[in-house]
Amino acid sequence: MDENVSLARLAHRLEEVVGELRGIPVGVERLEDGELILQQIAHAMDTSDEVRAMYPAGTPEVGRRGRRNMPEFLDALRRGMRARLIVHTSMMDDPVSAARIREMHAGGTLYRITDEPVQQLLVFDRSVAFLRITPVAHAPGALLIRQQSLIAAFVDLFEKTWARSREATEPAYRLTPREREVLALIAEGRSNSAVARALSVTEAAVGKHVASVFAKLELPHTEDDNRRVLAVLAYLRGSVR
Repeated sequence: MDENVSLARLAHRLEEVVGELRGIPVGVERLEDGELILQQIAHAMDTSDEVRAMYPAGTPEVGRRGRRNMPEFLDALRRGMRARLIVHTSMMDDPVSAARIREMHAGGTLYRITDEPVQQLLVFDRSVAFLRITPVAHAPGALLIRQQSLIAAFVDLFEKTWARSREATEPAYRLTPREREVLALIAEGRSNSAVARALSVTEAAVGKHVASVFAKLELPHTEDDNRRVLAVLAYLRGSVR
């Protein structure tokens, strides 16, 4: 077969395939403008009955967007929209982010906390999703997705992450990462001096962390109760990690 004829047929077939693909709605739109993203999210909130959301480690950009969409989100909750959130532990260490999440919870939002890395994702009614373009802090833009197979994958990811995440209980999320680390070592039966050696800090520093844990877990000093044991029990129940 003539080589030029073969190439011509291949080129013609490629043109046919490209033409066919052009007729298929891929359902993915790249949004670069921050205001347009906020408008699209607000519209989805106004017209949806359910939202699943995942929020990564707190960043100024995430915080700004969260505050901007807060009125629309609370209005949607009052209208009856169901909401479930998965938030990274670090967000609960930030007083501003934690206060905003508590406000959403007071409005009816269910949420859980994870230590796993997650990406910023919103899925409305299994029909439209918003995903940060690149999983990097301060990265601009988002993908608006209506492609049903992709949305089904996002919903599956959310549900599996939800199942692995822990219930958000006050005051568990108020512990800092270091305080959770200290409590985990105490739960292994280690003394303050042993914890200090494991973390390469002074025993006095461990004592301050332990005192802070007792205060945040609302374990007052009494003659009848051993606060160290009660804190470990809270850890073993899974309410503190």
